[in-house]
Amino acid sequence: MHFPGKFSEQILAEQLDRISVSFLVDELVVRRGGVAGNIAFALGVLGQNPVLIGAVGPDFADYKKVLDDRGVDTSGVSTFDDVHTARFVCTTDDDMRQIASFYTGAMAKSKEIELAPIGERVGGFDLVLIGASDPDAMVRHTDECRAKGYPFLADPSQQLARMEGPEVRRLIDGAKFLVTNDYEYELLLKKTGWTEAEIASKVGTRITTYGEKGAVIVESDGTETRVDVVPPTEQVDPTGVGDAWRAGFLTALTGGLSVERAAQLGALIATYVLESDGPQEWTWDRAAAVTRLRDTFGDAAADEISGVLPA
Repeated sequence: MHFPGKFSEQILAEQLDRISVSFLVDELVVRRGGVAGNIAFALGVLGQNPVLIGAVGPDFADYKKVLDDRGVDTSGVSTFDDVHTARFVCTTDDDMRQIASFYTGAMAKSKEIELAPIGERVGGFDLVLIGASDPDAMVRHTDECRAKGYPFLADPSQQLARMEGPEVRRLIDGAKFLVTNDYEYELLLKKTGWTEAEIASKVGTRITTYGEKGAVIVESDGTETRVDVVPPTEQVDPTGVGDAWRAGFLTALTGGLSVERAAQLGALIATYVLESDGPQEWTWDRAAAVTRLRDTFGDAAADEISGVLPA
């Protein structure tokens, strides 16, 4: 939904303990989404064949077909007939700020899913991205990755707000990559009680995104690299921008590129979603993509990244 105004002008900081607000919206659009769905969709568009793992309701059939048609392996998705698929209800204001609610639905059942049988069927996992889901499922899947030796990317995202320190520490300890935005990273520091140095000792590479200011990569040896955003032609809807970034990042990593190049491709795909009305409504044009990469990051980056891009 879209609110034709600014949330900051409607919420009184001194009255937060008594907050009760209603926003008259001027638009309602229903889109396919979800963290895992958005990332898997974008990976499929980029020529990858990701394995989607999660829990859904009986209303997933149409969505499943869309993902299957993009080359996503949905055989790891478990269907539960007694609940609806999870839903994210979001209102965006004129400053691109968001207020949202999330219905877990079938997602609460994802803690029943075991990764190992799926891994055996698909020939193992190159990297397991553990994103925002049922908190118990996130902890279970992270523990299983450590036990089985599956390399994993920790992406706790929105669930940091409802998880306590011991759970958060279990989510990131041993991760090959840790990806958060700047607010989430500060919250992660507070919840874990760890210093930046302690977090660096627990993960391989930390990536923190800063919205329109780009992203900072901190590698295991302490090397820091800043990656700019790809300038958008317009800002239509920020929903799913982070998911798109992760898909671009993973595509480049799968192609053997450096973490910096991966973040640059992530920046491009994130901008495509920002310019689109919905997280899966963007379109792919290889030539245009290479041009935008060249304009933003230079010839060397564009030439390297182009090697992993689909036709």
